[in-house]
Amino acid sequence: WTPPDWLFPVAWTTLYICMAAAGALVAGQPGADVALALWGLQIALNGLWTPVFFGLRRIRLGMGVLAALWLAVAATLVALWQLDWRAGALFVPYLAWVSVAGALNLSVWRLNPDEAANPPEMAR
Repeated sequence: WTPPDWLFPVAWTTLYICMAAAGALVAGQPGADVALALWGLQIALNGLWTPVFFGLRRIRLGMGVLAALWLAVAATLVALWQLDWRAGALFVPYLAWVSVAGALNLSVWRLNPDEAANPPEMAR
């Protein structure tokens, strides 16, 4: 039930545009410091997941990063919404996409329990 390969660049391009627009809508507003700090946290976790899951092949750690990412995206959505409902709404598709990514990561973990328990050694 993995989405088709062509969907990933389309989805991520759209999501990054929405993330940038959401940040731009609240940047400079009084009281935006928490929302922007959460925005920074979620983008850092977003950037961390790919090398952990695909590069290091750490399935369990990837799930942990995704869980933290989901929480950060949800918190960012709420914080943005409190400042400007449009900014919060721009994060709704992102939260949905991260939810799908979490379900996929969990599925890979369940289908590969030995691999998840004993990640392969990286070539030196």
